[in-house]
Amino acid sequence: MAGWEEQMKILFCTLNTPRIDMEKLLGGQLGLEDFIFAHVKGTKKEVKVYKSEDSLGLTITDNGVGYAFIKRIKDGSTIDSVKTICVGDHIESINGENIVGWRHYEVAKKLKELKKEEHFTLQLIEPKKAFGKLRPRSKAGKTSADKIGTCRGTLRLRSKGPATVEELPSEAKAKAIEKVDDLLELYMGIRDIDLATTMFEAGKDKSNPDEFAVALDETLGDFAFPDEFVFDVWGAIGDVKQGR
Repeated sequence: MAGWEEQMKILFCTLNTPRIDMEKLLGGQLGLEDFIFAHVKGTKKEVKVYKSEDSLGLTITDNGVGYAFIKRIKDGSTIDSVKTICVGDHIESINGENIVGWRHYEVAKKLKELKKEEHFTLQLIEPKKAFGKLRPRSKAGKTSADKIGTCRGTLRLRSKGPATVEELPSEAKAKAIEKVDDLLELYMGIRDIDLATTMFEAGKDKSNPDEFAVALDETLGDFAFPDEFVFDVWGAIGDVKQGR
């Protein structure tokens, strides 16, 4: 039997807004008093794009269960000139190759590898401007959830295993992770808080960039991060560790 997401044709969910806002995309963490809005599949469209520059001007994200989306389009970029491509569109295939089930960084890599000065085709699904809303946590009664809601915690969702309530990171750690996430977008065209957190954890106790590079290779070797990116991430982590 197909999963409930497929049955309901849900593309993604946003937190606390019914708008198609990729900055509010539901990921692995959920506040105990958040509202969830579900965005369903709308119109399918096929778009032909001419790759005039190495960079397309796209930032890709995903919902963790196989759907990759356009999170941001850079003003004046190649994709910005194609007005039928919109933020929130689900990328279903590239040049006829189905990419459902791919992570966002795999999609970004595929797009980067497309040859310059050639056309390519995207199959997209546009989300409808419709939503379903799950009711917020009840304020009536004193439940364990109420007690958790008074703490500095967040509900972490996983594709495998149970959801858990975890303490939020310190302000310094959160700042470092945000910087690493910004660098992921700058170098790779993706944003991924979980990946940024993993990179921070790999570097927080290292004393130099060489040790950090070795730790990244051991933990995330499949990504083959460029040296310049690794050095900048080390610098971002170091800045926060030194209070800058």
